[in-house]
Amino acid sequence: MSTENLPQSPGQPSRKPRVAVVFGGRSSEHGISVVTAGAVLRAIDRTKYDVLPIGITQDGRWALTADEPDRMAIVDRKAPNVDQLAESSEGGVVLPVDPSNREVVYSEPGSVPKALGEVDVVFPVLHGPYGEDGTLQGLLELSGVPYVGAGVLASAVGQDKEYMKRVFTSFGLKVGPYVVIRPREWERDESAARKKIIDFAGEHGWPLFVKPARAGSSFGITKVDELSGLDEAIAEAQRHDPKIIVEAALRGREIECGVLEFEDGPRASVPAEIPPVQAHAFYDFEAKYIDSADGIVPAPLTEEQTAEVRRLAVEAFDAASCEGLVRADFFLTEDGEFVINEINTMPGFTPISMYPRMWQETGVDYPELVDRLVQAALRRSTGLR
Repeated sequence: MSTENLPQSPGQPSRKPRVAVVFGGRSSEHGISVVTAGAVLRAIDRTKYDVLPIGITQDGRWALTADEPDRMAIVDRKAPNVDQLAESSEGGVVLPVDPSNREVVYSEPGSVPKALGEVDVVFPVLHGPYGEDGTLQGLLELSGVPYVGAGVLASAVGQDKEYMKRVFTSFGLKVGPYVVIRPREWERDESAARKKIIDFAGEHGWPLFVKPARAGSSFGITKVDELSGLDEAIAEAQRHDPKIIVEAALRGREIECGVLEFEDGPRASVPAEIPPVQAHAFYDFEAKYIDSADGIVPAPLTEEQTAEVRRLAVEAFDAASCEGLVRADFFLTEDGEFVINEINTMPGFTPISMYPRMWQETGVDYPELVDRLVQAALRRSTGLR
């Protein structure tokens, strides 16, 4: 449905849809989420929507925050946080859990709770656990509030690199070699778990990439060139997630493609290429967000290769039952085959991020991109789908 046809209470004047932009969160990607929210708040059309910024602190408190996008940026190589933006150090925002009531309430100790009005759609720009992994999406389903992006299942699949790969394989998409170490394996017998990785290296060779299974923005990832660096890499990954995944290095080019939901279904953007980053061992957090390593948009591919990776990106979107948006990451191997590495159901969304840049090159600028995502959420209802 269009925003002009949103249902209104009898006798009430027409109003603009209200969008709650929810950001921050308890994951290690808290700061990048705040930066993303600043970009969304700056771009959203205030003549078309009312906006309510809600930040989740690193300890999980939902806070009413200042609507000041300029304060939500990386400064001196440091990312911002919600506590810097919260209007109170104690007040909290509560979403309704009754689908018949979408009114958001703000309360402070010793004060009468204050109604902030109804919310028509939530734009969650959280990255990582407790936000991008299906937990927040489940809360919003219970609340009956439409939201931007993937649902509970797709969000959970998109967050867990192991099960993501299992889903892709079941749908015929090719993935690279990997091995998973679950927490119980490590707790039960560290030596056996370590040997599992060493045997994997013996089969596929060094280097290996040791990763947290359920984290993003390249946090906790280590490129391991030889056995001596393995234990330190495992410890670093486990700082972010007790479950780790170890991937073989694939020789080839890194290619990314954006998928966006239109009225007639998902479409893929022109692809981008992430060239080798000279100052970094791989495309890590600092290369992405601090040093702003530049991708090539569009990727220098043949027409056939471009068509193929766009097709595969939409297939990955459908395989995981995604909605709204996805960034699909591939390797184009030396033998000319596309191997999918992962999808990101809430990709980096800052102005310098690859997802908006790919859509800009495809003909959808940043404000239109934000608007299309809100409109897609308004067209959907919550519930099983």
